[in-house]
This record gives sequence, structure tokens and C-alpha cells, in this order.
Amino acid sequence: MIEIALYQPDIAPNAATIARLCACFGLKMTIIEPAGFVTSDSNFRRAGMDYLKSVELTLAPSWEKFYAEKQGQRLVLLSTKAHQSHVSFAFQRGDILLLGRESAGVPDLVHESVPNRIRIPMKPGMRSLNVAMAAGLVVGEALRQLEGYY
Repeated sequence: MIEIALYQPDIAPNAATIARLCACFGLKMTIIEPAGFVTSDSNFRRAGMDYLKSVELTLAPSWEKFYAEKQGQRLVLLSTKAHQSHVSFAFQRGDILLLGRESAGVPDLVHESVPNRIRIPMKPGMRSLNVAMAAGLVVGEALRQLEGYY
């Protein structure tokens, strides 16, 4: 199974939409704190709807604790700074897809500590996709490669 980890997300509806994606495909999800909202936030609950009770959601108190806990698992960072396309990357069971903050991505320390970095190719001049859309595209490709293993 693959997992999704959100690094200090700041927009509750985006995080909840990703939680819904996780619920629908049986993926675990971690929110690496501090987040810009609490999971009891009405915007988070509204966007996640009743799917939130079907997702295995974990809160990690910090990047350091998350990183230490996930040693031995392969982290894959979605980044606009990466060179490798998500469709040319060979996903593996157990991968953790790491997505950064909507407003700032991840800091250099996180970027440098994750050797597997991928990007979604886009038309020149475009900065980035919505984080929930990016998660959906990459999860779809990973599941396609892994033959919808859930």
C-alpha cells in the first residue's frame, strides 16, 4: 500500500479532499504538524464529508518525528523543483507520497532529505497545480503502475 503525507498543510479543504482520496483508495494519510488548521475545523469536515471516518489519518507532531518513524520506507516528494516526471518514476508498494504546503512547498532541509523527487510536467510558465489535484494525478499513476493493488 502507498501512503500520503502532507507537510504542514495550510488549507483545510485541500487536506480534506486528499483525505477523501485516501478513503476511496484505502490509503493511509499523515498530516505533519503544525498545520494551518485543526482537523475539527468545519471547512475540513465539510470537504471531507463522511469519508473522514473511513480514512486512517495520523498526526505527526513534527517533520523530525515523522522522518524518524518512517525510516526504512521510501519517501517520494512531489516538487516543482524536481526533474523526474511522475510517469517515468517507478512506484513501489510502501512508498509514501509527500506533498508540501500550498503556500510554500517544503523547506530546503526536507527537500534535501528526500532523495526521490518527482514533478508533474506542465505547460511552461505555470507554477503548480492545486495540491489535491496533484495528489490525485500521482496516486492514479502509482495505482496504475501497481495495478490497482488495493
